[in-house]
Amino acid sequence: MSLNEVHISSLVVHAVPKYLSTIKQQIESFDGAEIYGESAAGKLVVVIETKNQGYITDTIDAINQLEHVLSTALVFHQIENDFEDEVNTAETLDSKLKDEL
Repeated sequence: MSLNEVHISSLVVHAVPKYLSTIKQQIESFDGAEIYGESAAGKLVVVIETKNQGYITDTIDAINQLEHVLSTALVFHQIENDFEDEVNTAETLDSKLKDEL
């Protein structure tokens, strides 16, 4: 595992509609978790962003254990890495542009 990784995962969480507001507050209390959509049927689109893949699986388990959550499904997982290389490339380009001015 690279030190310059970011793990981005999206989940669909199905909860009892009557308790949707409570469930949303509980999910948003997890570090790196954001709710991007919801339906009146009790479904939530949740995105988790972290530097640790284990945190994502732990968070999925924790959400699944919340009272009134019916199911949690991982829909998407992406690992972004090599951020240091991208920063170095951007700094090099910026330096070259300044030299040309």
